[in-house]
Amino acid sequence: MANQEGNSGSVVGIRGEFELTYPMPSVDAEVGGGPRDKTKWWHRSTHQNKTKWWHRSTHRNKTKWWQYRNLQRDKTVVSIGPLHSKDEMVQEFEAQKATYLHHLLDRFDFPPRQILDACLQRVNASIHKIRACYGGMKTYTDEVELAKMMVMDACFILEFLFPTEEHEVLISRNVILEQSIFHDLVLLENQIPFFVLQDIFDCTLSKLPTWPSLCLASEVLKRLQFLNPFKVSGNDVVGTTPHHILGLLQTYFHPAQNIPTTCPTFPMSNHYATELDKAGVRFKPNNNGNWPMAIDFSSSRLECFRWWWGNRTLRMPALCIDDNTELFLRNIIAYEQCTPDVPDYVTSYACAIDMLVDTKEDLSKLVESKVLSNDLGSNQEATNMLNRISKQVVFAEFYYMEQWKQLDMYYNGYWPKNVARLKRIYFSSPWNIIALLAEIT
Repeated sequence: MANQEGNSGSVVGIRGEFELTYPMPSVDAEVGGGPRDKTKWWHRSTHQNKTKWWHRSTHRNKTKWWQYRNLQRDKTVVSIGPLHSKDEMVQEFEAQKATYLHHLLDRFDFPPRQILDACLQRVNASIHKIRACYGGMKTYTDEVELAKMMVMDACFILEFLFPTEEHEVLISRNVILEQSIFHDLVLLENQIPFFVLQDIFDCTLSKLPTWPSLCLASEVLKRLQFLNPFKVSGNDVVGTTPHHILGLLQTYFHPAQNIPTTCPTFPMSNHYATELDKAGVRFKPNNNGNWPMAIDFSSSRLECFRWWWGNRTLRMPALCIDDNTELFLRNIIAYEQCTPDVPDYVTSYACAIDMLVDTKEDLSKLVESKVLSNDLGSNQEATNMLNRISKQVVFAEFYYMEQWKQLDMYYNGYWPKNVARLKRIYFSSPWNIIALLAEIT
């Protein structure tokens, strides 16, 4: 798909035709390869000049999502919301939405028309709020048409995520189609406001005997959790009001308590995993209960011998690299990049892991330490993917600045590098120790 840059101003332009006051969806995960640009953001000597895209005063300057991604995903099956509903490639599935709608309505003893009227009334009551989410939208000026689309798409999402046992069997027979739809639900340009989904849920599934006490946000998160590549315990989303489904997934990575943020310092030193390993730094998975994205740099328990036997440890969230990882991370990062009130938690992690991984040997070291697991294929392929996701990212927050400063101070110290060298030469095997003792005697 062609990608055109919209006008700068208070909202984000989408493909030159639509605009958003907060982003509603499709950042590609299937980005082309090619030689890696070695000029990274932490090597720059000055802050980038970033143009604000919102009118209101704020301390944050974020880039536009189309400045981040390279290509648009070209295998979209289903369109959610008005942004790409006219695209030719999604027209074939539009008729299938009506099938999902009928399956949803068949669950109730009420007449279908009665349920649909209730849904339309809910949507019509907030139609101006909905239009504000797609600020400057030129298509669907007819509010009736827009309201029908919101009801249809919300009913489709609810029936797809929470089907009856009979319908679930029918859906799961086509595994490729099912997986494609799951992927489409997390695309940045493929969203509807979450309050619309909540309203339709209140008019439909919440009236079933098994639903009234359940939280929609929590249940949606459970159904999409398999896409999450981070194997950590996340934030409780009960009571949250996300922008949309993608925003709900990002909320999972919020800390239980506020954490300090630091603007990145330029130029910023970085050391790759193999270099840190030679300097005596060990890597371990981090299971921080207060923040799933926490990265900690700490000394060994053997504090009195820390310069000799006591290695330093960098603890990081465990990340599983598979076929879903790039799509998930790209869309979350793009959402953080173009939404001023959303913290750059995943963006900070992506830049941190990129600073650690430059070659397949770096990735192998982190896989060996169980900080990463690679289900994608070769280590080189996984390395290329991690290098791509942080390319051209611009942000004003880096949540690991203090840890990186400590890491740099430790690496540049005299003892870590020299003692690590001695350990590798003379203490890497019993034979080397015997040879050393023989030379001493």
